[in-house]
Amino acid sequence: MANFGRVTQVIGPVVDVAFDEPGTKLPNILDALYLTKGDGTKVVLECQQHLGEDRVRTVAMDGTEGLVRGMKVTDTGSPIQMPIGDDIKGRLFNVVGEAIDGIPQPKGTKGLPIHLLH
Repeated sequence: MANFGRVTQVIGPVVDVAFDEPGTKLPNILDALYLTKGDGTKVVLECQQHLGEDRVRTVAMDGTEGLVRGMKVTDTGSPIQMPIGDDIKGRLFNVVGEAIDGIPQPKGTKGLPIHLLH
């Protein structure tokens, strides 16, 4: 079952999200969250801090123009992943693992978190 929250505050690239609906839980630190702007673009957020009162502080990986309080946020349950394997050799990707070189996204490749914790 997906875990959903809502935007409570936007200050530049910092976005606070509340997970205060019954049955929701706070995402883990470094987990990826996402929301969709009114124009259809997806914004990835990375959970940075638990604030208490069922709220987390995140950092946006893209511009936050157009974000408003109350927007629905989805918790992916995992960190931001980068594709791995032979299909990515010589390719360009942004920080959230999306191809930015004009070639379609690699299919069927595995991914690894951008933060490797040992």
